[in-house]
Amino acid sequence: MSAELPFPVAVEIKGVTKVATFSKLPEALDAVRASLARLPLDDDQAAYLAELFAPASVDRIAHQLVEVGAVRAIAFIGIEPHPIYLRPALA
Repeated sequence: MSAELPFPVAVEIKGVTKVATFSKLPEALDAVRASLARLPLDDDQAAYLAELFAPASVDRIAHQLVEVGAVRAIAFIGIEPHPIYLRPALA
């Protein structure tokens, strides 16, 4: 599947960022990675999330957005969960 999506992508890290909309998926993933890099995550979690949202994951994430309608993960700051959402932006 091509990483070009026929819709913009909304991204949010609950309790950390507001919802932001990007016209291209790679831009959305860049924003997620930049936000995660500023969080005090433990090394294992930082590595897991970096791999999950890596530039090489664009095709996988595009496929999931088309087929499932969302991509979800959780970043833990200490014991506090912060859900990460990527989904098609509403027109």
